Amino acid sequence: MEGLSALQATVLGLVQGLTEFIPISSTAHLRIVPALLGWADPGTAFSAVIQLGTLLAVLAYFAPEIVRLSGAALASLASADARRSPDARLAWSIAAGNVPIVALGLSFRPIIEEQLRGLGLIAAMLALVALALAAAERRGEGARPMEQLTLWQVVAIGCFQALALIPGASRSGSTILGGLLLGLRRADAARFSFLLGIPAILGAALLELPVVLAGVRHGELSAGALALGLLAAAVSGYASIAFLLRYLQRHSTWLFIGYRLALAGLVLALAAQGLIR
Repeated sequence: MEGLSALQATVLGLVQGLTEFIPISSTAHLRIVPALLGWADPGTAFSAVIQLGTLLAVLAYFAPEIVRLSGAALASLASADARRSPDARLAWSIAAGNVPIVALGLSFRPIIEEQLRGLGLIAAMLALVALALAAAERRGEGARPMEQLTLWQVVAIGCFQALALIPGASRSGSTILGGLLLGLRRADAARFSFLLGIPAILGAALLELPVVLAGVRHGELSAGALALGLLAAAVSGYASIAFLLRYLQRHSTWLFIGYRLALAGLVLALAAQGLIR
């Protein structure tokens, strides 16, 4: 993060927004793009905090749904009938579905921040999740809407989401994979991925925010550069949500599978030649 300019923060914000919700791994791109451009690794702290921009995008895009689910959850605290409503069950299931990533993220935080940013590991995870998505696609699209998910099915998808702690896996890619394996329609798998990710994105960003703010105070990153990065992430994130939901209504994830495999091969080839590191 040291010496990150306004231009670099803006470019990384755009990269974050464009790749956070599309199943190609924003964390991988925030590691690969700076390496290709000859920039320093922005680090896990900046990568997490810049997600506040994409969090703003998902909150804006799904505002009516989020308000409805939040209201149902609050109402369920006072009423047994409200607790039986589909919205209340879905809201509390989303909360439970974030337990795996929170527990693992806090337990292995030092390892995640210091040892899991190698390009070889990123390339491997890009390829592994791509192959898993390919296997899910070969089974064919499911017909289940996300409202029919049970608590334990949501927790299972939450376990898939925890794979995103490893750069290259992709939070959206992993959760969409889990949804497809449980029979969700593709667009519903993506939509649920966005909603499930709200607590995880917020938690990760708040956890790393003191580190980034300390960098701002010490002159490693200007407040203006951080603001530009967040704005770029919010605008591009909103556009990527709209794109993916429309795309998956008529198409499969094969385009993203091919991209992930191609990117994994490119990273390994460039790293082997010492062109990126």
